[in-house]
Amino acid sequence: LTGTKTALQKMHSDHRMTTHTEYLDNSDLQSTALELEWDMETELEDLGFDHFQPDNSFHQHFGNSENTDFSLRSFEASVSPKGRFQRLQDDPDYFLHCSRPTPKKNNLSFCQICKIVWSAIFLFIIGLLIGYFARTDYHTYLPVNETTSGPPVVPHDTHSDRDILQGIKEEEIKKTFRTFSQLYSSKNDTDLAKELMVLWSSLGLTEVQMLNYSVLLDLPGSSPNTITETKSGQCFYPSGLRCGREAKDQPNQDLLYSYAAYSAKGSLEAEVIDVKYGTVDDLKKVQSTANVTNKIALMKLGFLPLIYKLSLLEEAGFGGVLLYVDPCDLPKTSDAESKSFLVAVNSGGDPTTPGYSSIDGIYRQNQLNLTSLLVQPISVTLVRSLFSLPNNESRHECLHLEVSSTVKIEMKVLTVPVYKSISNIVGYLKGSTFPDRYVIVGSHHKTLNTYSGQDWASSTAIITAFLQALLLKVKKGWRPDRTIVFCSWGGTAFGNIGSYEWAEGFKRVLQRNAVAYVGLHNPVRGNSVVHPIASPSLQQLAIETLNFRCIKALKCQGSNVSSVQMQGDVDYFINHLGIPSVQFVYEDDMASEKPSFLSEAIFPVDTLETENLDPSFVLHKTIAKLTGEVVVKIANEPVLPFNALDVGLEVQTNLQGDSLANNHMLEMAKCLRDSAQLFQSDEMRPANNPKERDPIRVRMLNDVLQHLEKNFLVKEAPLGFYRNILYRLDEKTAHFSILLEAQERWKLEQSNETHQAASSKVLNSIHSAQVYFKAGFDVFETALDPKN
Repeated sequence: LTGTKTALQKMHSDHRMTTHTEYLDNSDLQSTALELEWDMETELEDLGFDHFQPDNSFHQHFGNSENTDFSLRSFEASVSPKGRFQRLQDDPDYFLHCSRPTPKKNNLSFCQICKIVWSAIFLFIIGLLIGYFARTDYHTYLPVNETTSGPPVVPHDTHSDRDILQGIKEEEIKKTFRTFSQLYSSKNDTDLAKELMVLWSSLGLTEVQMLNYSVLLDLPGSSPNTITETKSGQCFYPSGLRCGREAKDQPNQDLLYSYAAYSAKGSLEAEVIDVKYGTVDDLKKVQSTANVTNKIALMKLGFLPLIYKLSLLEEAGFGGVLLYVDPCDLPKTSDAESKSFLVAVNSGGDPTTPGYSSIDGIYRQNQLNLTSLLVQPISVTLVRSLFSLPNNESRHECLHLEVSSTVKIEMKVLTVPVYKSISNIVGYLKGSTFPDRYVIVGSHHKTLNTYSGQDWASSTAIITAFLQALLLKVKKGWRPDRTIVFCSWGGTAFGNIGSYEWAEGFKRVLQRNAVAYVGLHNPVRGNSVVHPIASPSLQQLAIETLNFRCIKALKCQGSNVSSVQMQGDVDYFINHLGIPSVQFVYEDDMASEKPSFLSEAIFPVDTLETENLDPSFVLHKTIAKLTGEVVVKIANEPVLPFNALDVGLEVQTNLQGDSLANNHMLEMAKCLRDSAQLFQSDEMRPANNPKERDPIRVRMLNDVLQHLEKNFLVKEAPLGFYRNILYRLDEKTAHFSILLEAQERWKLEQSNETHQAASSKVLNSIHSAQVYFKAGFDVFETALDPKN
């Protein structure tokens, strides 16, 4: 009784301290239920029911995956070994300051006892009335633009996640995939977006809208780009086909869309010089033996971001670039060597409105070309033809192309910049408890006629299947605690334009309210193994989800979660907003052995090839369930399933063995890890115990977790490198990418200024995170002090 009285006094004090009063009423009404649920959970654990969780009217708990019967695989220890819910050190004084001495016993008369009994009955009746009217007015806390009442909200049960995920069916994914694949040839971007909006609305998503933006796109002209060998006069299309001919399996549409968007336009006749992968070492070797001014570079994709390598070529003095993918790096599709591809040299968004959304009446800059280089992607077949190279006849191993001779060519780039309308589809499933906190799920749809490929149809089918399963639960009265935002982006192939324009327009809101971004960019690229990519704070959630969901038949064993740069529309949310992100992708088993950034090349992928990778669509269903479980957990758990300690561990890992990491930087990294460990141990107790889930405490705790990774956003980064320095370039390199780039840049400039600038950025980020934790501790101590 005294404990309850103390808690009520504390709640009353906190009520005066905060403006978020709307959440206090709901949590007060649930306090008794939470205590009973925690006792029930303890009894179930004593009986061995590890997968049973307490039934909660607001919050959802998920089963502990460590006791499943599935065949699990082991992960590398890139996350904290003790886990999110493990208390790292005991705090015996934690409850002392909240307790009060037991009142002395007094002898009570019969009249006094009667007064107490009648008072208790009266208070009980008043409590019932308050509970009834509080439940009736529950939806008044939703935003004022709520126009539909929707189904009644019912208490959330422990099987909600299971019911939702069981509703994801292969048949529905296959149906949606084939429907949109057939619509591809007959619909333009806007029409296809309308079809998707109508489909989502028909499933029951009441708040869905289509947003249109007029943006600058770099489109092919009436004729394909060409490459002509000067000596023989032979003219070739980028695919290697001779000019004037069209193959039955390569229509004119594919020939037109084999180009580099936003490249310089015109023609250039010059000698071709092989620069291999275009790294700093490759360029230094070439420059020591040849004059590269106004020459054409022959460069392979991979290892570094394309726009970064192009900037190095510009600085060196090259005039043009022929891009290709080495035969050993090509995707496993039919006749890959004879296919050219599409790339974009756009760092993101509409080039004419950098930093702000392309709305009507906005000022537009003159940015027709984003590079001074003429850039043209070509096939391996054309490389062999130009340099008279033999075919790879080895059946046992792949042989990398080695170009030793030089040829003189004329390349013509005939693309045309045009303003076009692109469309985004955005739908909202409002949260019942925290409607102002957004969990964003993003896929993309086809933009114009960028190839006859259907790779986008996989992500569209998966997000639609998850939405359909979710809305079936909503029709029964269920609602997530936090708002889930479903997005399908347009303009992805041209530099993630749709997601950039939307996020730039809502930047201030997203900075404050966005909790996480879960991506579905090209989710089925192979059929060998699941590759999870996650922010450091979400790595443990990705591991737990894989451990719980994956069995040997689903080919999840051997997967290793990592924080590496991702391709696709997640870019803005990581790079400019610092939002924790995660995505799951099926890849080939040798994908990790290949160079990074190969996915910058967009190859034409036929529908049949996608279905050959996954004929039963079981891989699509697996990605849908993994994605769905992560989304539901983030949207429903009372304490966000983010791991602060893993951020500290990631920083320490990235500094180990780095020559630019001085003792001061290493010491600060250690202090950051200690602060994160203390925060995880002392402040995250509400994640373990419902009795400690004071609404104010939980809200403050979630705010700290939500904004933690923003401390690692640097103001500027090299072209193509993430501003969020927590993400590495690839899985093989465990160092901060900006420190690695500084070391490479030093080879060209021989200046320590680049080293010092990069080191200062890393040091400032670590210091900012350390101060952030300290401020969080101070807020908790002040707000939760009984004296206040």
